[in-house]
Amino acid sequence: MASIALAVAGPALAQGAAAPAAPAAPAAAGASTFSDAEIKQFAAAAVEVTKIQQDTSIAEADKQPKMLAALQASGIPPEKFNQIGQAAAADPALQQKIQAAAPSEPAAPAAPAAGAAPASPATPPAQ
Repeated sequence: MASIALAVAGPALAQGAAAPAAPAAPAAAGASTFSDAEIKQFAAAAVEVTKIQQDTSIAEADKQPKMLAALQASGIPPEKFNQIGQAAAADPALQQKIQAAAPSEPAAPAAPAAGAAPASPATPPAQ
């Protein structure tokens, strides 16, 4: 799963998409500050943004516009995306909520996450 990438996606986009005033967002904002819908939008957008960031077939100059388009498609404003990303960097509870809200998708062969083995019991339950 893109759990590590979700936490990294926000600040990476914040550098290029936000106005210089973006750091004014409260760093102490926690999981309760954002609605479940916002967290779900953030998680979906973060997955797409991370895919774009890691896609070596996309020229660096083209990545920023593609990331912004991914945000627009997810329905989350860049400012809100950046706020949630910054808050998640300092809030493990928010990171967990984002990971839980991330869309389930088949393993991406281009960027397998370390330790991303499918969660299945090692042995069948005894009867």
